[in-house]
Amino acid sequence: MTDALKRLSDEGVAIWLDDLSRQRITSGNLAELIDQSHVVGVTTNPSIFQKAISEGHGYDQQLADLASRKVTVDEAIRMITTADVRDAADILRPVFDSTDGQDGRVSIEVDPRLAHETAATIAEAKQLAWLVDRPNTLIKIPATQAGLPAITEVIGLGISVNVTLIFSLERYRAVMDAYLAGLEKARERGLDLSKIHSVASFFVSRVDTEIDKRLDGIGTDEAKALKGKAALANARLAYEAYEEVFSDSSERWAALDKAQANKQRPLWASTGVKDPAYKDTLYVVDLVAPGTVNTMPEATLEATADHGEVAGDTVRGTYDASREVLEAVAKLGISYDDVVQLLEDEGVEKFEASWNDLLGSTEAELKRLAPSEG
Repeated sequence: MTDALKRLSDEGVAIWLDDLSRQRITSGNLAELIDQSHVVGVTTNPSIFQKAISEGHGYDQQLADLASRKVTVDEAIRMITTADVRDAADILRPVFDSTDGQDGRVSIEVDPRLAHETAATIAEAKQLAWLVDRPNTLIKIPATQAGLPAITEVIGLGISVNVTLIFSLERYRAVMDAYLAGLEKARERGLDLSKIHSVASFFVSRVDTEIDKRLDGIGTDEAKALKGKAALANARLAYEAYEEVFSDSSERWAALDKAQANKQRPLWASTGVKDPAYKDTLYVVDLVAPGTVNTMPEATLEATADHGEVAGDTVRGTYDASREVLEAVAKLGISYDDVVQLLEDEGVEKFEASWNDLLGSTEAELKRLAPSEG
């Protein structure tokens, strides 16, 4: 079942699970996935925690304790989510040690309501790093305009970061620049750059969802022929930008590399297909390149294990063809800039909505488990 996952791993793709729950931790399922399915990392988001807390009774004891203490719902969420991340980080610690800190990492997101507030995002990132208190944590910061300077400052403090919600190539370059600026700050502060890691989460399937909708609206044969191609083209060109920024020919990177800095790896996020007409492993097997991370929902992980056809590098060598795809989309009157800005705005809104759902679910559970008075 896991031959495809092994081949994927052998090609230099780190397989991370895009899910976490207390049940997954306590049942031994996460340890099993690490042991048998080549999973070497975990990512979380508000939607994942909302689903975990609202299903089953795995959190009842902690929620009852929190209710007894009369904590706020915001504090309860932080106590619950950081506990799960801490436990998952401990399970992944052997991977972290064996890969010299590259993998074995668990991501936890700053409050998405702070996505447009730089100072608050920095403060939240510091607090989360302190609360989890594990070296193999990544703090997720969104790649909004306000997030960029926050990324630089947090990296500059020596805190490893997962930059999330990247849709455009221009913004991705700004993210890499923010990371390098953070490393330079950390070097000025005398920090050990070899201990600072980062991934840049480039979202994939949502690009096809939005562009395909617009192609369907045009309705010509030429438009239909482009469906399902834009997201891969976009991601592949992101990898080209990564190769350029972190190349030996870059004086800026060479100076940091000499100081033992780590490259900021591209991470393919949103890799579950949204259109059932597409193969369910599309955003995995067609985005194979060394030094990347693919974070998969469990269904995508299982599909790849079952019938994924991993045929080596499917990214390098595609750059000209990828540019042609995006140019063809633009010629049909679909604005790339409009699409990626819409997706960023929607992404922040969806995470805020998920956070509000998480607040509601947690508040309801606190009330249900609160001790009766008297």
